[in-house]
Amino acid sequence: MFINERFKAISEYLKQNKKATVEELSKLVYVSEATVRRDLIEMQKMGMVERTHGGAFYVENAQEISIFIRLEKNAKEKEIAASVALKHLPPFQTVFFDNSSTCLALAERMELTHKTVITNGLQIAMKLSQKRDVHLIMPGGEVQFNTNSVTGSITCNQLRAFNIDLMLSSCAAINEKGVYENSIETMQLKQVAFEQSQQRILVVDNGKFLQPGIYRTMVSSTFDAIMTNADDSTVKPFRDMGITIYNKII
Repeated sequence: MFINERFKAISEYLKQNKKATVEELSKLVYVSEATVRRDLIEMQKMGMVERTHGGAFYVENAQEISIFIRLEKNAKEKEIAASVALKHLPPFQTVFFDNSSTCLALAERMELTHKTVITNGLQIAMKLSQKRDVHLIMPGGEVQFNTNSVTGSITCNQLRAFNIDLMLSSCAAINEKGVYENSIETMQLKQVAFEQSQQRILVVDNGKFLQPGIYRTMVSSTFDAIMTNADDSTVKPFRDMGITIYNKII
């Protein structure tokens, strides 16, 4: 069983049973107890579980990590990734920002005067509401208290009404096979934004590469470009696939 599948299986088991021992989870996903312990360490870092002596328990509302935690994590790397993106953005009049801490770092630094901005992120909306002459649109929907975002079917349906020039998005994880999120709701919302956008750019810090993710949003190669602070060796497999990669501030 691949690591993404293990994370999903462990998460669903804990959600149903509230807690479990390492021995139980080892039998569930058919790997050694040592592997399960390593998985739980990573899942705890992602806010998906809370480890205990000999096992773990499910964290309520843990499908997404709080944006405040994400802002603290790899803050310098996110700023560098945003700096790379700033140098390579195409012309646009309408832009969608997802509710990622990387896009928050980017939105704060972009020139958005007389542009239309669509976002599902409350923190991004609050920041941009302080800027003069920015046409800011926030779709309605269910407010997720731990991510400060708006998601759900209402949000997705409203997004389908827009024709968007540029989508700027991050992700929970990326590998050669795809771009991943930790909740179905976030995955679905980004898929809709992707469909409604003419150009799609993924902005990710180096910590997202080869990390475990649960729900695949898109195949990596479907993005027009990936902008990151990851080094050449990390992005080489993606370049070999023909994906446009920017990872230098020029």
